[in-house]
Amino acid sequence: MAAAVAPIPAHYLHAAVTLASHGNADSKSLVSNLPRRGAFLGFGVRGRGSSRARPMHDVSNIQLRAAGKWGVVRSELLNPKSEAGACGSTFEDVPHITDWLPDLETFPNPLKFNPAYSAVKKYFVDDDDFVAKDIVVNMENVGSGLHFRRAGPRDKIYFRAEEVKACIVTCGGLCPGLNTVIREIVCALWYQYGVREIYGIDGGYRGFYARNTITLNPKVVNDIHKRGGTILGTSRGGHDTMKIVDSIENRGINQVYIIGGDGTHKGAEAIHEEIIKRGLKVVVAGIPKTIDNDIDIIDKSFGFDTAVEEAQRAINAAHVEAESTHNGVGVVKLMGRYSGYIAMYATLASRDVEHFLKVHKESITLKYIDPTYMIRAVPSIASDNVYCTLLAHSAIHGAMAGFCGFTAESC
Repeated sequence: MAAAVAPIPAHYLHAAVTLASHGNADSKSLVSNLPRRGAFLGFGVRGRGSSRARPMHDVSNIQLRAAGKWGVVRSELLNPKSEAGACGSTFEDVPHITDWLPDLETFPNPLKFNPAYSAVKKYFVDDDDFVAKDIVVNMENVGSGLHFRRAGPRDKIYFRAEEVKACIVTCGGLCPGLNTVIREIVCALWYQYGVREIYGIDGGYRGFYARNTITLNPKVVNDIHKRGGTILGTSRGGHDTMKIVDSIENRGINQVYIIGGDGTHKGAEAIHEEIIKRGLKVVVAGIPKTIDNDIDIIDKSFGFDTAVEEAQRAINAAHVEAESTHNGVGVVKLMGRYSGYIAMYATLASRDVEHFLKVHKESITLKYIDPTYMIRAVPSIASDNVYCTLLAHSAIHGAMAGFCGFTAESC
């Protein structure tokens, strides 16, 4: 008998089991580097009433509607960027750099002249394209509900390649796919937009003011997706908004890509707000990282598929150990904080897990396995690598188009 242990309240079980996977990429979206339902979601505000609600470990987690609440532009409050549409729909937009720098020049997207991309029909995303939060609706409510701005490349961009100075930082715990996201941000900036100044911030947020940067290019990141962890290093805490923005301003950085979880995105929001106050031409783009898959609104977080695959291996090992011993019981401890998606999906996949229905008054041989750090540290599997690529490209397209204070996701 093998048992997978993780905190998952019973009333969440049905919603978790019936999650739809409509956000997966098909062959056409891979050709154009566009997720089917990719969207830009703003920092700092929790999504409202998802029909696929998941337990969240913090009310300010990163599954957020874009509310345009980023406060002060030279002491004047921005109006929320929310518009009412037809059929009772609501469009929640994300901030744009022209909100505080309205006279910026635009430039043609270089992808127009790239034969690998220009051949794709309707490659660029229209400003009127949006993504519905709820894919399943009642006939009486067709077209209503919450909508987000669609991710993808725009016809016009706000940065020339030669002026871009981008940086990437990873924060928080390890997760399969971190190196893949780093690699794809670097390669997409380099090959798609011609950017040549890309830097990695060493050791999380404190690396902005306490450590050296790492120069990144396609050669440096060529095979890092085959390794676990993050080549940039990571840490928790160390966030000092003023020091970080001072460093960004002094180094001339104008694109900041932040990969992390709820605490990291709180820090990203604070950085974004300070950039607005200073009137800097700097965009902040986030890519949410949580191995637990505990984000509302979106379909899946990167690294989750890999975690389930590795967890299943541990369950299989516990099953073999239990079956090979008299009265053997295998117990596998899996992470999840306040959600149990890794435990549940690995259990459903392995089919080897049973439950203790009553107490037997006899001795057992217990085999206990805790694969937590093994799961976190492995390289991402193929499906996560593809997904990380889509997220990285969406973040870059949004930043080049002038959007800021957003996190890129497939929802």
